[in-house]
Amino acid sequence: MLSETLTTALEGYAIGPKIRRLRLRKKLGLVQLGEHTGLSAAMLSKIERGHLFPTLPTLLRIALVFGVGLDHFFKEDDDRPVHAVVRKADRIRLPDKAGRTSPAYRFESLDFPVSDRRLHGYYVEFGEEDEQSEPHEHAGAEIIYVLRGELVVNLEGEDITLSEGDSMYFECTYPHSYRRNGSLPCAAIVVVTAQPSST
Repeated sequence: MLSETLTTALEGYAIGPKIRRLRLRKKLGLVQLGEHTGLSAAMLSKIERGHLFPTLPTLLRIALVFGVGLDHFFKEDDDRPVHAVVRKADRIRLPDKAGRTSPAYRFESLDFPVSDRRLHGYYVEFGEEDEQSEPHEHAGAEIIYVLRGELVVNLEGEDITLSEGDSMYFECTYPHSYRRNGSLPCAAIVVVTAQPSST
């Protein structure tokens, strides 16, 4: 009989729910999984519902069916959806360039709390009319969606004008810059693919 402390610790790993998710992804019933593992459907049901904790040899049998290691069941639950809510008042503002009195644009991060994210989202306000940002290039790709006003994107020397509701995709490995076109305020949503982290 397991102590309450051990039971609580094992429940924290959510081994049963992890097995169930793997089984449903493979579209296997309990009987089918039992045939692959040599375990009864009744035992597997108890394990999935947390009524029985499997021994390591039993867990290894299950892991081999799904092609995962034992560590899959003892690490943090990666199957939980990664999410973050950034309230308008909490957005971090990133200026175009330090020291500029009139920056060409102001980026506000829409996803800064999330680590190892695959995308970077920004709300961008573009500054004075015809104030050109510094040309820059980096790895990845970018999508711009214009919320209001008119924006000129210079991509490797070519000016491309976007109006409200227009969008644009481009590879960021080419020099690009932005400027507001006209006197009306201009804002856009910019999404950039995250650069792979160095290991």
